[in-house]
Amino acid sequence: MNKAANSYWVDERLRAQRTAARTLPAVSSALDLPREIIGTRTEIRKRGGIIPSWVLFATIILATFALCVTVTMRTHAEMREASNQYERINTDVERLRSANAQLETEVQRLRTDPRAIEAAARARLNMVRANEIIVPVE
Repeated sequence: MNKAANSYWVDERLRAQRTAARTLPAVSSALDLPREIIGTRTEIRKRGGIIPSWVLFATIILATFALCVTVTMRTHAEMREASNQYERINTDVERLRSANAQLETEVQRLRTDPRAIEAAARARLNMVRANEIIVPVE
């Protein structure tokens, strides 16, 4: 919409300049009108006065491509981060599973082996047998 309004304004300006140049040749030479905007619309486009449509199209395509590349790169970065986080969590889970397996074997041993029960009672609860004498060493 804005481009249409501007092109209309340029066309009207060109017509006014041509009319002024025809009717008042002395005034036009005295005013020293700029020659680059006088001419038909095709002549102005050839001289580079109006941006060709293919340039606008190429700019839009380039901007779209840049946007797609940016989104793709950000998505890949997020995916790498998620993959690294998954690996860290997976390592933690494996470490916890091995610790859990060790605790299960210790619990099973404490339930069945009398020597393990006695060692745990002496170490953790400071228990002694009835016929033992305790000598504190400082």
